[in-house]
Amino acid sequence: MIYRVLDLYKTTLTLGLLISLNAFSGKAQDLKLWYKQPSKQWEDALPVGNGSLAAMVFGGVESERIQFNEETLWTGEPRSYAHKGASKYLPEIRTLLNEGKQKEAEKLASEHFMGIPLRQMAYQAFGDLYVDFPGHTNASDYRRELDLEKGLALVSYKNGNVGYKREVFASYPAKAIYVKLTADQSGMLNFAVRLDAIHANKQITGNGNELALHVKVENGVLEGVAKMKVLTDGKLSQQDGKISIQNATTATIILSAATNYIDYKTVTGKPDAKTASILKKAPVYEQAVQQHITDHQKLFSRFSLNLPAKNNAALPTDERLLKFKDNPDDPAFLALYVQYARYLLIASSRPGTHAANLQGKWNHQLKPSWDSKYTVNINTEMNYWPVEMGNLSECHQPLFAMIADLSQTGAEVAKEHYNANGWLVHHNTDVWRGAAPINASDHGIWVTGGAWLSLHLWEHYRFTQDKDFLKNTAYPLMKGAAAFFVDFLVKDPKTGLLISSPSNSPENGGLVAGPTMDHQIIRGLFSACIQSANVLKTDQQFAAKLAKLASQIAPNQIGRAGQLQEWMSDIDDTTSHHRHVSHLWGVYPGEEITPEKTPELTNAAKKSLEFRGDDGTGWSLAWKINYWARFLDGEHAYTMIRKLFNPIMDASVKKGGGGSYPNLFDAHPPFQIDGNFGGAAGILELLVQSHQEELHLLPALPKALPDGKVGGLVARGGFEITMEWKNGQLQSVDILSKAGNKCNVRYGSRRLAFDTIKGKHYKLNADLKLQ
Repeated sequence: MIYRVLDLYKTTLTLGLLISLNAFSGKAQDLKLWYKQPSKQWEDALPVGNGSLAAMVFGGVESERIQFNEETLWTGEPRSYAHKGASKYLPEIRTLLNEGKQKEAEKLASEHFMGIPLRQMAYQAFGDLYVDFPGHTNASDYRRELDLEKGLALVSYKNGNVGYKREVFASYPAKAIYVKLTADQSGMLNFAVRLDAIHANKQITGNGNELALHVKVENGVLEGVAKMKVLTDGKLSQQDGKISIQNATTATIILSAATNYIDYKTVTGKPDAKTASILKKAPVYEQAVQQHITDHQKLFSRFSLNLPAKNNAALPTDERLLKFKDNPDDPAFLALYVQYARYLLIASSRPGTHAANLQGKWNHQLKPSWDSKYTVNINTEMNYWPVEMGNLSECHQPLFAMIADLSQTGAEVAKEHYNANGWLVHHNTDVWRGAAPINASDHGIWVTGGAWLSLHLWEHYRFTQDKDFLKNTAYPLMKGAAAFFVDFLVKDPKTGLLISSPSNSPENGGLVAGPTMDHQIIRGLFSACIQSANVLKTDQQFAAKLAKLASQIAPNQIGRAGQLQEWMSDIDDTTSHHRHVSHLWGVYPGEEITPEKTPELTNAAKKSLEFRGDDGTGWSLAWKINYWARFLDGEHAYTMIRKLFNPIMDASVKKGGGGSYPNLFDAHPPFQIDGNFGGAAGILELLVQSHQEELHLLPALPKALPDGKVGGLVARGGFEITMEWKNGQLQSVDILSKAGNKCNVRYGSRRLAFDTIKGKHYKLNADLKLQ
């Protein structure tokens, strides 16, 4: 199944650009991260990326370091992770759990039910491009910045009386990274460029104006080749793997990288030939930069968020982050954060590339934390929470491609481990598309990873209303995920209800029967399949079976402390501050628990969240923003935003609560990119919610954001919203109907329903009256 880029975007792109660029009066906000000094650590450096290539620009004066990655350089090799014959132990594991013998069940599962090998593979750093500037020891007027609107990393300074400038970007059209170096005085640019890597198995070769870096991973079959060339008006020479440039005024470095990875089954690629072809076809800088900016802005400029710029907005980004802790009256900082997340999505997840992993595509280590894999019990999904609302629908495509792969590997695991039809994924996967349980039985046997991923397909349809996508891509994958649970669900001997067993509540409480989160996700998947079957007018018998099963699944329960129970038994530890609050999935990103329709369950979910506390890792803080937004409590959501913006200036500190590094990367700690995306999604949920078949405007607006303007924000049902508010009150709304569906709008206690025509704008005033 191949995902088709939406024709709808082709036809509405120009209009969308005009809306997002011109909808608001006044000066456009400066969407830049900037600093007065070079980066001192990797978490200070500035990211660029084109989906497959990613790089961190340090901005050094005497020596520039550009650390780069290519998305397919991983350890390991093509293989099946399935444990042959594991399913024969499934009945005994279930029996032990039913008898309350958790440790015995975990021991049996550890011995006979886990994937082979027990651990998946690691994403790898690729190499480093160094540019050395002899004599640059007297720098002044230094500035480095990341221009989010143009997708450019910039460095400028004076050395003596000569001004120097660097521009770095990763081009999606050219499949290469460009570095442009200039001096403002003729012939005053002198530098040397070299390549290196932290891999033990590496080789550097060169000829003329080109250098090549060959690396091989230590534990696996993948090899990578990076090639670069230098174009300059100066004198060029090469010696000992280093290119030297003298008496130049300008120079351009073009870098490409590739591996022998083709897909999760095939490693016969030709990276040497591929990189050579890319360099040969690479356009000159002036053409490449224009192509890059045009390509980038087709995505980036669809959406705008203007929040008032207060005093701190004029500060460098690291100083601004520090000030926010004590003085959070900086609304424009939230707008910058949202746009930074959109920038990172564009840079790490483009059509034809792989999905964004635990660190997006940015990684400088051979043994990164958690292997920088895909953790699908929250982190991978969180990466894509803002993608539809943020008007970046195409950036969802790499996730869909990964889901299609997993439906194949996951089908084998379904048979071998559960003797079931359909497919599933446990809590992790990697570039080899492992779907079996890994690491340890107390948290690795979690069966709803594939189900949760599948719901991203449904959400994409809900936002775009693309029936071809629903028919040809989404529904077949969702149906396969649902078919697994038709076979897997089992009756609880105590209640007679259907439960998920064995599984766990990520990553808390060990191996159990019937975790609440599983049941919420399975009901959500069944509902999505039923609705899809109705839209497509197909599979009514299967839909009826799912409806019957859904009604028999163990429901949400309220425990003795007034909390939403995490498990079938009322055993929640109300003193636990565990980072996962998985049993509230039905609040967000699910929608079966809402203040209006299920007030008792909403209060119980809120009680659970209060027990867990406001502190947590970066991604946990981000999830809590979304929870409080769905509780319609903007003030508490803003408290969580303040915690997510907690400055962590020293990346060597790996313990303590989460927050943000100087380059605004999310700190678990260490760095995980999910908090950037989850935090941005939470901020957008404060402005618009559309999960209840209505456009709920300003549902949880905090007092800290009394004024603002948003344009190009997409809602379910195929609507694009532009609106303005002042003094905490809605002023005006413009709704573009992309699909011609009926539109239900809510603001406060007011509601309006009206029919729409595809492609037409509808303007409403503060009283929700059509203009």
